[in-house]
Amino acid sequence: MSVAIPEKQYFKIGEVSEILNVEPYVLRYWESEFKILKPTRTRARQRLYHKKDLELLMEIKHLLYDEKFTIAGAKKRLQEMKKQSSAERKTKRTPKVKAKVESEEPFAQTENTHEPSDYREILLEIKKELKELRSILEG
Repeated sequence: MSVAIPEKQYFKIGEVSEILNVEPYVLRYWESEFKILKPTRTRARQRLYHKKDLELLMEIKHLLYDEKFTIAGAKKRLQEMKKQSSAERKTKRTPKVKAKVESEEPFAQTENTHEPSDYREILLEIKKELKELRSILEG
């Protein structure tokens, strides 16, 4: 199911309705059923959908209309897909972190050259610098 999504930052409910070929009330209903779907609202309470929301709505429509899932089944499938994608992102990051850890010397083998009083001085210096940064940011 490949629908061309225009390159825009926000989409109004009427535009989304036309792109997905469903009535606006269907989108409002899906919003009430699928808590993961949260379009932003203007001050006038109009719904504004991001491209990510549009992609999610396309997936919901596919599950309900093409795959013939029930609402409950579609919710469950979306949760599974969310878990799967977060697991994939986690495994993509793991090799980088693992390589970095392996390249560093273990903490137990490093030589401790600082006395506890040195740490106190270092921490006090950091605290002083943070206060200076805070005053710059607030002032």
